[in-house]
Amino acid sequence: MLTHRDVATVGIGGPVGSGKTSLLTELVPRLRDVGLDVGVIANDILTQEDAEVLRERFTDVVPEDLVAGVETGACPHTGIREDPSMNLQQIDAFLEAYPDLDLVLVESGGDNLAATFNPELADYSLYVISVAEGDDIPRKRGPGVVDCDLLVINKTDLAPHVGADLDAMERDAREVRDGPCVLTDCKATEGVDEVLRHVREGVLFA
Repeated sequence: MLTHRDVATVGIGGPVGSGKTSLLTELVPRLRDVGLDVGVIANDILTQEDAEVLRERFTDVVPEDLVAGVETGACPHTGIREDPSMNLQQIDAFLEAYPDLDLVLVESGGDNLAATFNPELADYSLYVISVAEGDDIPRKRGPGVVDCDLLVINKTDLAPHVGADLDAMERDAREVRDGPCVLTDCKATEGVDEVLRHVREGVLFA
Protein backbone atom coordinates (compact mmCIF):
# COMPACT_ATOMS: atom_id res chain seq x y z
CA MET A 1 0.00 0.00 0.00
CA LEU A 2 1.26 3.46 -0.86
CA THR A 3 1.97 5.88 1.99
CA HIS A 4 2.91 9.54 2.35
CA ARG A 5 6.52 8.66 1.59
CA ASP A 6 5.49 7.73 -1.96
CA VAL A 7 4.36 11.19 -3.06
CA ALA A 8 6.13 14.55 -3.24
CA THR A 9 4.89 17.14 -0.74
CA VAL A 10 5.13 20.92 -0.60
CA GLY A 11 4.36 22.99 2.50
CA ILE A 12 2.99 26.51 2.12
CA GLY A 13 3.08 28.57 5.29
CA GLY A 14 2.76 32.20 6.24
CA PRO A 15 0.77 34.65 8.34
CA VAL A 16 -2.99 35.02 7.96
CA GLY A 17 -3.70 37.40 5.07
CA SER A 18 -0.36 36.98 3.36
CA GLY A 19 -1.98 35.53 0.24
CA LYS A 20 -1.42 31.78 0.55
CA THR A 21 -4.87 30.98 -0.82
CA SER A 22 -4.39 33.37 -3.74
CA LEU A 23 -1.05 31.75 -4.52
CA LEU A 24 -2.60 28.28 -4.40
CA THR A 25 -5.42 29.48 -6.64
CA GLU A 26 -2.88 30.38 -9.32
CA LEU A 27 -0.38 27.59 -8.68
CA VAL A 28 -2.62 24.52 -8.72
CA PRO A 29 -4.06 25.03 -12.24
CA ARG A 30 -0.53 25.56 -13.55
CA LEU A 31 0.60 22.31 -11.97
CA ARG A 32 -2.36 20.59 -13.59
CA ASP A 33 -1.50 22.19 -16.93
CA VAL A 34 1.93 20.56 -16.88
CA GLY A 35 0.30 17.18 -16.36
CA LEU A 36 0.53 16.73 -12.60
CA ASP A 37 -2.19 15.22 -10.43
CA VAL A 38 -2.36 17.37 -7.31
CA GLY A 39 -3.96 17.11 -3.88
CA VAL A 40 -4.42 20.03 -1.49
CA ILE A 41 -4.69 20.10 2.31
CA ALA A 42 -5.73 23.24 4.20
CA ASN A 43 -4.96 23.35 7.93
CA ASP A 44 -7.27 25.26 10.26
CA ILE A 45 -8.01 25.17 13.96
CA LEU A 46 -11.70 24.25 14.15
CA THR A 47 -13.33 24.64 10.72
CA GLN A 48 -13.26 23.44 7.13
CA GLU A 49 -13.69 26.98 5.82
CA ASP A 50 -10.34 27.26 4.04
CA ALA A 51 -10.80 23.89 2.36
CA GLU A 52 -14.30 24.83 1.23
CA VAL A 53 -12.98 28.03 -0.35
CA LEU A 54 -10.34 26.04 -2.22
CA ARG A 55 -12.84 23.41 -3.38
CA GLU A 56 -14.95 26.17 -4.87
CA ARG A 57 -11.97 27.75 -6.60
CA PHE A 58 -10.72 24.43 -7.96
CA THR A 59 -14.02 23.27 -9.44
CA ASP A 60 -13.25 21.49 -12.74
CA VAL A 61 -9.52 21.65 -11.90
CA VAL A 62 -9.06 19.20 -9.01
CA PRO A 63 -11.48 16.45 -7.90
CA GLU A 64 -13.43 17.59 -4.86
CA ASP A 65 -12.12 14.75 -2.70
CA LEU A 66 -8.52 15.81 -3.41
CA VAL A 67 -9.08 19.04 -1.46
CA ALA A 68 -9.25 18.34 2.26
CA GLY A 69 -9.31 20.30 5.48
CA VAL A 70 -7.39 19.24 8.58
CA GLU A 71 -8.79 20.61 11.85
CA THR A 72 -5.81 20.75 14.19
CA GLY A 73 -7.77 21.73 17.31
CA ALA A 74 -4.87 23.95 18.32
CA CYS A 75 -2.40 26.28 16.69
CA PRO A 76 -2.09 25.01 13.09
CA HIS A 77 1.69 25.06 13.50
CA THR A 78 1.37 22.07 15.82
CA GLY A 79 -0.13 20.05 12.97
CA ILE A 80 2.69 20.85 10.55
CA ARG A 81 5.66 20.98 12.89
CA GLU A 82 5.46 19.11 16.21
CA ASP A 83 2.92 16.41 15.29
CA PRO A 84 2.11 16.17 11.57
CA SER A 85 0.27 12.85 11.96
CA MET A 86 -3.16 14.24 10.99
CA ASN A 87 -1.76 15.66 7.77
CA LEU A 88 0.16 12.46 7.02
CA GLN A 89 -3.02 10.43 7.52
CA GLN A 90 -4.83 12.68 5.04
CA ILE A 91 -2.06 12.20 2.48
CA ASP A 92 -2.36 8.43 2.95
CA ALA A 93 -6.13 8.74 2.36
CA PHE A 94 -5.47 10.65 -0.86
CA LEU A 95 -3.13 7.92 -2.06
CA GLU A 96 -5.58 5.16 -1.23
CA ALA A 97 -8.08 6.73 -3.64
CA TYR A 98 -5.53 8.17 -6.10
CA PRO A 99 -2.40 5.97 -6.16
CA ASP A 100 -0.98 7.89 -9.15
CA LEU A 101 -1.00 11.22 -7.32
CA ASP A 102 2.09 13.28 -8.15
CA LEU A 103 2.09 16.04 -5.54
CA VAL A 104 0.35 17.19 -2.35
CA LEU A 105 0.33 20.84 -1.26
CA VAL A 106 -0.12 21.42 2.48
CA GLU A 107 -1.19 24.93 3.47
CA SER A 108 -1.09 26.33 6.99
CA GLY A 109 -1.53 29.83 8.35
CA GLY A 110 -0.53 31.51 11.59
CA ASP A 111 0.07 34.91 13.13
CA ASN A 112 3.82 34.68 13.62
CA LEU A 113 6.94 33.90 11.62
CA ALA A 114 7.50 30.38 12.91
CA ALA A 115 5.43 28.26 10.50
CA THR A 116 8.12 25.74 9.68
CA PHE A 117 7.26 22.28 8.35
CA ASN A 118 8.33 18.96 9.79
CA PRO A 119 10.61 17.27 7.20
CA GLU A 120 8.43 14.17 7.50
CA LEU A 121 5.54 16.24 6.12
CA ALA A 122 7.11 18.51 3.51
CA ASP A 123 9.88 17.75 1.03
CA TYR A 124 9.94 21.43 0.05
CA SER A 125 8.51 24.49 1.79
CA LEU A 126 7.34 27.95 0.78
CA TYR A 127 6.84 30.81 3.20
CA VAL A 128 4.55 33.63 2.04
CA ILE A 129 4.66 37.14 3.47
CA SER A 130 2.78 40.25 2.42
CA VAL A 131 4.32 43.68 1.90
CA ALA A 132 1.31 45.07 3.79
CA GLU A 133 2.64 43.48 6.98
CA GLY A 134 5.71 45.72 6.92
CA ASP A 135 8.92 45.80 4.95
CA ASP A 136 10.91 44.87 8.06
CA ILE A 137 9.67 41.25 8.12
CA PRO A 138 12.68 39.69 6.34
CA ARG A 139 15.28 41.27 8.59
CA LYS A 140 13.46 40.01 11.71
CA ARG A 141 14.83 36.60 10.75
CA GLY A 142 11.82 34.53 11.73
CA PRO A 143 12.30 30.77 11.25
CA GLY A 144 9.65 30.68 8.53
CA VAL A 145 11.51 33.31 6.52
CA VAL A 146 15.00 31.95 7.09
CA ASP A 147 14.43 28.19 6.95
CA CYS A 148 11.98 27.80 4.05
CA ASP A 149 13.19 26.58 0.67
CA LEU A 150 11.48 29.47 -1.14
CA LEU A 151 10.44 32.82 0.31
CA VAL A 152 7.53 34.51 -1.48
CA ILE A 153 7.06 38.25 -0.94
CA ASN A 154 3.47 38.72 -2.03
CA LYS A 155 1.06 41.59 -2.73
CA THR A 156 3.76 43.74 -4.29
CA ASP A 157 1.01 45.88 -5.83
CA LEU A 158 0.26 47.24 -2.34
CA ALA A 159 3.77 48.54 -1.75
CA PRO A 160 3.07 52.14 -2.88
CA HIS A 161 -0.05 52.26 -0.70
CA VAL A 162 1.59 51.05 2.52
CA GLY A 163 4.99 52.68 2.10
CA ALA A 164 6.86 49.38 1.71
CA ASP A 165 10.30 49.37 0.10
CA LEU A 166 10.40 46.32 -2.16
CA ASP A 167 14.09 46.72 -2.92
CA ALA A 168 14.88 46.72 0.80
CA MET A 169 12.67 43.67 1.43
CA GLU A 170 14.36 41.71 -1.33
CA ARG A 171 17.83 42.81 -0.23
CA ASP A 172 17.16 41.92 3.41
CA ALA A 173 15.71 38.56 2.40
CA ARG A 174 18.83 37.66 0.45
CA GLU A 175 21.01 38.73 3.39
CA VAL A 176 19.25 36.58 6.00
CA ARG A 177 18.73 33.43 3.95
CA ASP A 178 20.61 31.22 1.52
CA GLY A 179 17.63 30.13 -0.61
CA PRO A 180 15.74 31.95 -3.37
CA CYS A 181 13.18 34.71 -3.00
CA VAL A 182 10.37 35.57 -5.44
CA LEU A 183 8.24 38.73 -5.50
CA THR A 184 4.64 38.13 -6.52
CA ASP A 185 1.39 39.89 -7.25
CA CYS A 186 -1.06 37.00 -7.46
CA LYS A 187 -3.94 39.18 -8.64
CA ALA A 188 -1.91 40.13 -11.71
CA THR A 189 -0.27 36.66 -11.75
CA GLU A 190 3.16 38.31 -11.63
CA GLY A 191 5.89 36.01 -10.33
CA VAL A 192 3.63 32.93 -10.15
CA ASP A 193 5.37 31.15 -13.02
CA GLU A 194 8.69 31.66 -11.24
CA VAL A 195 7.25 30.09 -8.10
CA LEU A 196 6.07 27.18 -10.23
CA ARG A 197 9.55 26.76 -11.66
CA HIS A 198 11.14 26.63 -8.21
CA VAL A 199 8.59 24.10 -6.98
CA ARG A 200 9.07 21.82 -9.97
CA GLU A 201 12.87 22.04 -9.77
CA GLY A 202 12.97 21.68 -5.99
CA VAL A 203 10.57 18.77 -5.64
CA LEU A 204 9.90 16.96 -8.87
CA PHE A 205 13.25 17.22 -10.59
CA ALA A 206 15.50 17.07 -7.52
